[in-house]
Amino acid sequence: MSPQTTLLFVLAAVAVIVGVRWVASRTGLPAAALLPLIGIAYALLPGPNISLDPNLVLTVVLPPLLYSAALDSSLLGIRRNLRIVVSLSVVLVLLTALLAGVGFHLFVAGATLAAGIAVGAAIAPPDPVAALAVGRRVNLPPKLVTIIQGEGLLNDATALTILKVAVAAAVGGGFSFPSAVGQFMLAAVGGVAVGAVVAWGVRLARPLTADPLLSNAISLATPFVAYLVGEELHVSGVLAVVIAGLIVGHHTPRLLSGATRLQTSAVWRLVDFLLEGFVFLLIGQQLPTVVRGLHEYDTSTVVIAVAVSVGVVLLLRPAWLVLIQVLPRSLHTRLGGTSDEDDTDEPGSSREAARAERNARRLTGREVAALSWSGTRGVISLAAIFTLPLTTDSGVPFPDRNLLLFCTFVVVLVTLVGQGLTFAPLVRALGLRANENDQARVRNEARSAAVEAALARLDEVAADEPDLAAAVNVTRGQLQTRLARYRGRLDLLQSAESAEVPTSPEYEAALRIRRAAIEAQREELLRWRDAGRLPDEGLRVLERELDHEELLLPKRNRR
Repeated sequence: MSPQTTLLFVLAAVAVIVGVRWVASRTGLPAAALLPLIGIAYALLPGPNISLDPNLVLTVVLPPLLYSAALDSSLLGIRRNLRIVVSLSVVLVLLTALLAGVGFHLFVAGATLAAGIAVGAAIAPPDPVAALAVGRRVNLPPKLVTIIQGEGLLNDATALTILKVAVAAAVGGGFSFPSAVGQFMLAAVGGVAVGAVVAWGVRLARPLTADPLLSNAISLATPFVAYLVGEELHVSGVLAVVIAGLIVGHHTPRLLSGATRLQTSAVWRLVDFLLEGFVFLLIGQQLPTVVRGLHEYDTSTVVIAVAVSVGVVLLLRPAWLVLIQVLPRSLHTRLGGTSDEDDTDEPGSSREAARAERNARRLTGREVAALSWSGTRGVISLAAIFTLPLTTDSGVPFPDRNLLLFCTFVVVLVTLVGQGLTFAPLVRALGLRANENDQARVRNEARSAAVEAALARLDEVAADEPDLAAAVNVTRGQLQTRLARYRGRLDLLQSAESAEVPTSPEYEAALRIRRAAIEAQREELLRWRDAGRLPDEGLRVLERELDHEELLLPKRNRR
């Protein structure tokens, strides 16, 4: 393919991604479900097509997507929900691979246990992109968002490790349970260590992060460094990327300046938008490749294999989620929870608080239903299954490779399109919504506390440097005005009985006036620029100041 043709493909893909994003914003349909359908439609047309290169996906596409997701995740939130996250990202992935392997071995003619485990490992890890995109649009509770994020960050490492073991057994290397456990533990522990070291290296580079451009360059390079170092040391590069992202994201407020954070966040949003769009288009375009090799199988064999794959994915997840809610407390503790015995010697109030915290971590029936339908599969499943070798060590074709490719593609399509399109209606039907009033109240309490801390610091400055009294008083007046506004808003939130954020005519009017003032300033700056009185460079500086001021206004009130 010539450079001009490649560029044309890229530009056409960007146009499709932008168009689908626009349609999705107008209709509420998830772009992650629409793009694969467009990819399939294009794949059925005559002309050149793009084949998935699994090594390119695992090395170039996966690290930045995982790292960006880790930066936006909550390390403390994942730790609070560690039991459910570990059970989904490790135990459920392992059970899915084993059950699929047994199902293939028992019901699919000629299929081996190792080949079945290989396809099970490929279809086991959910890709949370579609579920989270829909979940945020319908205001899914933060607890469920954290669980879906945590599962999606950690399950890829588990699945890829299981896949390596299964492929080694299928190609003739044999299977040893102790060896498999040892490989998994080495990959996991080594991946965590490499991720922590890379994150430590990023913290050492803090003097360079004062420049937003240097900070962006370091941020974009970090996931690739973590992945390559991990793979070079024969541990989990995927887990190294995730751990590095979680640690760096947790410490970002202390590492970066405000201007740097704004720019870095914008860069990563663009990277996510384009990479995710290309990935979902690429999924649909693999249809000719996966269908091409099915002529050697009977229709009944294909149907049974697909039924086993889809059935395991759709049925095991809700069954496991229900099971872990009724497990004994001792097993909860081993998986990262807390037991009733942990607080028996504490005062009554402490015991009640600990019990309330444990109950908050447990899933309700509605939450179990929502999580059961959030397991959409994506490009990681396809990239993993495409890494299967063509032949075994003896030179014979890898057992049922084409059939495994097709089963994985169907699972991805069924979950990505089927669950992706129906997840929002399900969440609405379950009545699962974040308590916007509680979230707004906590934010306003934090704002008030921050302003009070600033006023206390000003008192210290005034006492230490009396010459600065005039400047301190100006700043104190501005902060006191802001504090009064936050406290008034907090009083309104605390008096509200609904879970929705209350509004007042005065508050809405003040927001409209502030936006009108900002818009008037922009128009005047443009008149100065057009009249030749303000250089473009000066315009951009002043415009950026207004943009930051506008960014502080609540988006929900935008007219």
